[in-house]
Amino acid sequence: MNLVRRLIPPGALAAALVLTVAACGAPDTEPTADGPSLAEPVTVEHRFGTTTIEALPERVVSVDLQWTDVLLSMGVDPVGYATDSAMPESGVPWQDLPEDAEPLSVADGLPIERIAELEPDLIVGTYSIADKNTYDLLSGIAPTVASLDDREVMPWADLVRVSGGFLDERPRADEVVDSVDDEVATAAADLPGLDGGTFALAQYVVGDKIYIVADEQDGSSVFFQDLGMTMHPPVKRKGEETGEPRIGVSTERADLLRADFVAFLVNGGDEGRLADIPGFDELPGTVAVLDYPTIVALNTPTPLSIPHALDTLDPHLRKAADESAS
Repeated sequence: MNLVRRLIPPGALAAALVLTVAACGAPDTEPTADGPSLAEPVTVEHRFGTTTIEALPERVVSVDLQWTDVLLSMGVDPVGYATDSAMPESGVPWQDLPEDAEPLSVADGLPIERIAELEPDLIVGTYSIADKNTYDLLSGIAPTVASLDDREVMPWADLVRVSGGFLDERPRADEVVDSVDDEVATAAADLPGLDGGTFALAQYVVGDKIYIVADEQDGSSVFFQDLGMTMHPPVKRKGEETGEPRIGVSTERADLLRADFVAFLVNGGDEGRLADIPGFDELPGTVAVLDYPTIVALNTPTPLSIPHALDTLDPHLRKAADESAS
């Protein structure tokens, strides 16, 4: 699945950017829980109900990047993980996956039968479990944890803390969260000029529209807020007017990108296509035109992607902080 699709409202692009289920019915496999028993069952509330996990998971399948990174950060190697065909051939830059983990192509939908063949005792996913039918198919294989609420992208720290419960590793979960938070806090302290500035996270899908994150509660907004920035007010207002967490606007709306800091992707072309956006070259703030992995790192943030994003964005953030201070 193209992970950056979460910048795009469902249905805005066709099959390549919309997750479908590559199966007609649930497999015959019954959920199992054969691992060591947890001290007490852990119940996770999510958008499709609740999932109770009674045994320590030993064979976990992750159907999207956020959960894959959470598992890795917690010292758990998934037996299967969703891949992103738009990533570099070498894979996700910040991941170190075991060779025996099964890559699962989701370009044509979740491979339900292949997931069942891996005999997982737990399946985890957020945006990839897009509807109740998908959830029912997966939970017919093994206990399944979906997005914790209806936000387009979950805050990564919430997922880490949930994993600390069902892995019986709550202290480690706290350490993972604190470690990443400390890195961001250090960057914020080092770049005081960012405090009070505005941000926009956006992409131009060539031949289509500009898509901009417009929900302050979305997981992709947390990183910028932790650096002291706030969402560009016109974007926030547009999101509130439309009720869309990610707004799609014509290329004539470069005015919505007049934030102090803009993280931007040209999706489906090179930087030459920025000429399609009148006024883009006259934006007043710091505009960081980024590669696909870095936008994914920001758009579906994880405890592994945030440090990567901090390193990649450092010169751009410093420029924004300096311009604000001058």
